[in-house]
Amino acid sequence: MRLAVIAVGRLKDGPERELCERYRERAVALGRTIGLSGPDLVELPEGRGRRPDERKREEAEAILGRLQPGLVIALDERGRSLGSEAFAQRLAAARDSGISHASFVIGGADGLSETIRERAELTLAFGALTLPHQIVRALVLEQVYRAMTIVSGHPYHRV
Repeated sequence: MRLAVIAVGRLKDGPERELCERYRERAVALGRTIGLSGPDLVELPEGRGRRPDERKREEAEAILGRLQPGLVIALDERGRSLGSEAFAQRLAAARDSGISHASFVIGGADGLSETIRERAELTLAFGALTLPHQIVRALVLEQVYRAMTIVSGHPYHRV
């Protein structure tokens, strides 16, 4: 199963980008051994509309244009919390059922449009706090890597 993180906005050079790349590289290396590839990182420009709903609509069109058929997981503060082991089981079940792609979607400063949240099979939150997209991106990549370690039996994840 091919993994992708689709994010509105670009990360500038700096510690956040380095952290994201570190977890992405770890995931790429480990994923090969358990039938997962990627995660690819797709950065989309922020919407240029004057109002938040216009920006979210533009961003949703760009996101929909990059989604592959398969599992869509939206990251949104209104989503549900899921433990790392349950998250890992969800990814493994998707892989085992023959789903070819899994996309993790991170919205821009205004959040995700209702269109994207409705399209998602799962909407996750990293707590009720509003987090900057740079931090969410790092958390998603770390949790993808952690899920891979859980699935593979690697000792990175400790309870």
